[in-house]
This record gives sequence, structure tokens and C-alpha cells, in this order.
Amino acid sequence: MAFGDYPVEYNPKIHGPYDPARFYGKPDTPLGQVKVGEIGAWLARRNKTPSAITGALSRAYWRWQHKYVQPKRAGIAPFLHVVFGSMAFFYLINYGKLSRHRNYKYH
Repeated sequence: MAFGDYPVEYNPKIHGPYDPARFYGKPDTPLGQVKVGEIGAWLARRNKTPSAITGALSRAYWRWQHKYVQPKRAGIAPFLHVVFGSMAFFYLINYGKLSRHRNYKYH
């Protein structure tokens, strides 16, 4: 599979128009339905290659786009997601500097 190609599992005759938010591979048990003793086997079945991780992030992005950004009457939610996500990101990268400025009582 080269960059920009459709997934190997995608068949336009079966699946219809391509949806970038859909996984076309073999379906597996959702994480919410996995029992505690089966978590190791479930994790072992995951594809951990860089292209698979990139594909999962791309599908998550397109699901977010379809749900919050592209509806006809989209609200303020996508902007708030970006604002609060960037606030959390910058807090995490600056945590070392911020932790040195705590107020302590010295008595």
C-alpha cells in the first residue's frame, strides 16, 4: 500500500463510496467488550506498524470532522475542542517550569 492509496481491504463494489472514517479490515471485538483475562490476547492482535497507527489517527480525525466540523449547523464545539486541547498540551510541555513557581509556607 503506497501513500494516498485506498486500503487493501476496500472494495468499491461491496462497500460503496469510500469513507475515510471507516475501518475496512476484519472486524474484531471492541475494547469495551473484552474481558480482563483476554486483554493480552486482544492487544497482541493489534497491528502496531507506523502505517496502522497513522491510519487509526486519520480515521479518528475524520470521525471528529464528520461529527463536529462538517454538519450543516456546526456549533462552537470544534473551536472549544481546539482551545482546550491546546491549553492542556501547553500545560504539559511547560509543567516543569510551572512546578517551580508553587507557593510554599516555610514555617
